[in-house]
Amino acid sequence: MPDLAWTLPVARWSAWSAQTSAALEVNFIEPMLRRRLSTLSKMGLKVAHDCVLADQPVRVIFASRHGESRRTTELLKAQAQEPMQSLSPNAFSLSVLNAAAGVFSMMRGDHSNATALAAGSETLGYALLEAFAQYTSDPQAPILVIYADEPPDPIFASVDETDAPSAALALWIADDAPGVLECHVRSSERAQVPERSLYPRQLNAALHCLETHQATCWEGAGSSWSWQWRDRKA
Repeated sequence: MPDLAWTLPVARWSAWSAQTSAALEVNFIEPMLRRRLSTLSKMGLKVAHDCVLADQPVRVIFASRHGESRRTTELLKAQAQEPMQSLSPNAFSLSVLNAAAGVFSMMRGDHSNATALAAGSETLGYALLEAFAQYTSDPQAPILVIYADEPPDPIFASVDETDAPSAALALWIADDAPGVLECHVRSSERAQVPERSLYPRQLNAALHCLETHQATCWEGAGSSWSWQWRDRKA
């Protein structure tokens, strides 16, 4: 991977974590739909709702490492137990990676472009890179980055970090933001990252930078990511 550096104007951000936050309140979603949504979708919609401007159209980038894998696993288990039983169309439609982005668009009646992506443990970093690509193509149109992830079904415990708490983050990217998030990704072979600056998950590092405005780093598989906050001059 080549070394890359870019900046994103962050006007607002919102976060939620099962480990540190209050109960997941999503009363803004109508009850019938709310009952059908997974925890992942509720997390993503929660932080998006807290971050977005009510009536302003916005491009959406929804990112999740594991996506709706828990719902998909439940569907596969049900199919294995009753092979002749048809899958629920509603359950299947909400098992895809872009389910939360679709629900968000329908709730707001917003037909702006929506992108969904997953990139393993580096998903958030690549979502921010995608946001930069979209922002440079049209700086006047805001972008909402939504990152949400929850542990996969325990059946995958042997191949994944299932103890990571469920968490979500939303960032409103707009040209009139008071500050910018400076993002860097480098090849690990060339990067020199102090051990004390490393975080267990990419989300932890980026969120710490947003909360404290201190530079943070995170070591991935073959690459090193870092973030730094810079206030814009008045």
